[in-house]
Amino acid sequence: MKRAILSDIHGNLEALEAVLRDIESNHVDEIICLGDVIGYGPDPCACLDHAMSFSVTILGNHDNGALFDPNGFSSGAERAIFWTRHQLESPVWPEEDRMRRMDFICEMPRCRREEEFLFVHGSARNPLNEYVFPDDVYNVRKIEKLFGMIERYCFQGHTHVPGVFTDRKDFKSPAQLNYRYELGEHKAMINVGSVGQPRDSDPRSSYVILDDGVVEFRRVEYPLQKTAQKIYDIPDLDNFLGERLVEGR
Repeated sequence: MKRAILSDIHGNLEALEAVLRDIESNHVDEIICLGDVIGYGPDPCACLDHAMSFSVTILGNHDNGALFDPNGFSSGAERAIFWTRHQLESPVWPEEDRMRRMDFICEMPRCRREEEFLFVHGSARNPLNEYVFPDDVYNVRKIEKLFGMIERYCFQGHTHVPGVFTDRKDFKSPAQLNYRYELGEHKAMINVGSVGQPRDSDPRSSYVILDDGVVEFRRVEYPLQKTAQKIYDIPDLDNFLGERLVEGR
């Protein structure tokens, strides 16, 4: 089965639609989303509507924050999630649409296990909130603990930085891997990057295709200035959320 695995859409409709076109051109059998469909971006409802067609959508911390009071968010992220919640509850939408979206978020699982594969938003230890950054390879205790909780392969997002961690305590970026990683005897944590808000200094959307044991990292251009302008036009969303799209940070 050929799978597209994506994460961290963050209400960026232009990025999501560009990625979905790329996915369609690659004749993928199913789509797995690792969470944070909403938060930060200007089109949370439209992005949720797209996500409802995916095979699996994992709960992200911003999705969770739209239902409950956000915990541990920066001031800008907190303002954005309260604005997002207002959009989900807005009477501009028919009640049926509002309930459908809320029910969808409520039913998102915190993780998904399929034999040797684990799918989470943050980490195997804390699926919702734990960040696993490239520099964590120097935190031997943390990395050993995480790999001890993984049967073989874990796909995750949350940091918006794509790449592969192996149980040899190293991290390789997609460029270092020539955008291709073959699953083998070593355990691996694969961060798929972010569709809607990349933070590896490459503003293009990031996701992966998993096919016959090979992970292909994909980068997709989209009209980011259009998304940024939408953000600038919404007083409750910090301009920084638009500016960072241009810089990929």
